Amino acid sequence: MHNLMIIKVTGRVQGVAYRANAKRCAEGLGIVGVVRNMKDGSVYIEAEGTEPALTEFIKWCEKGPRAAVVEQIEVNSGTPKGYPDFRIER
Repeated sequence: MHNLMIIKVTGRVQGVAYRANAKRCAEGLGIVGVVRNMKDGSVYIEAEGTEPALTEFIKWCEKGPRAAVVEQIEVNSGTPKGYPDFRIER
């Protein structure tokens, strides 16, 4: 059973390879979905996977890559969309 988590990450999270590292982490955990930069400077993620994998992924999102400074993370559940893979959107 897969769940969908909608994650909004704020802080210094653009221009620090956050999306590329989120993709690498998600793929390693078997998570599918999408990550994109938002105009307000945040990063938006839809992550679909098992509960244990999503728990690990959210822990990663709270820290992000080394150059990131995560100030806040907002997590909400959604209806799974059946993403085929994890992709970065512009």
